[in-house]
Amino acid sequence: MTLWQALILGIIQGLTEFLPISSTAHMTLTGKLLGAMQKLSPEQWTAFMAVIQLGTLLAVLLYFAPDLVTITREFIAGNLYYLKGRDMVLSPEARLGWYIIIGSIPIVIIGLILKKLIEGDSTKNLYVISISLIVWAVFLAFAEVHGRRMRTVEQLTIFDSILVGIAQAFALIPGSSRSGTTITAGLFVGLTRESAARFSFLLSIPSVFGAGAYELYKYRHEIIGQLNLPVIVATIAAAIVGYITIELLMRYLQTHTTYIFVGYRIILGVIILALVLTKVVNA
Repeated sequence: MTLWQALILGIIQGLTEFLPISSTAHMTLTGKLLGAMQKLSPEQWTAFMAVIQLGTLLAVLLYFAPDLVTITREFIAGNLYYLKGRDMVLSPEARLGWYIIIGSIPIVIIGLILKKLIEGDSTKNLYVISISLIVWAVFLAFAEVHGRRMRTVEQLTIFDSILVGIAQAFALIPGSSRSGTTITAGLFVGLTRESAARFSFLLSIPSVFGAGAYELYKYRHEIIGQLNLPVIVATIAAAIVGYITIELLMRYLQTHTTYIFVGYRIILGVIILALVLTKVVNA
């Protein structure tokens, strides 16, 4: 993989990881068009995508640093009081810490069970990706129509976190989009668009870190020997562009709907199908 290919892929990752339009779809299509995927095995490509997600994880950590400090402090303090037998109601921030943990369980379990399938060829298939783009576009539109959008993250319940966590597990299907599935579920449980995005990004931290760290360790020899500089370039690009994307998206969702992403997903899904059917790219 050349450095310019890595730079482009890093920018694409940073742009699409947080928008509900599927970073996997864009990365896979771009990787095929650039000829970058053909130079790697399916396992190496999965590792490359998982590792550069650590760049977008850094963007989340930096953007939500004040929130994360408060959540961590309240979580530790609240649970220490509880363990000491003191009567204390957990603060909204402490409960949010638990909801992030609980919401991360489904994707961990399903990810481990389907590990071989996720790392194989089927999860890079453009037919699967295009169909997932269109199907979840319909779900997102339905959530926009029927979601009450009256609640904030502080008003989440355990049931809400489980439901959003299950939706996050659907992101293992390429083309679904982690932010797309979780924002959709957040809207369904009545969160405002901004709150749905906020919880989506906070919920991504454990799973993205776990997947990235695991793939980095598993393929450390290949990455150090062949992909070290491209991975570094792509990860840095993903972090910088990802931070800017989060900032813009959070502002956008304060006053706009997600219909633009619904339309984009459908158009992209149709374009990918057309490219495959006309044999411009290999599925």
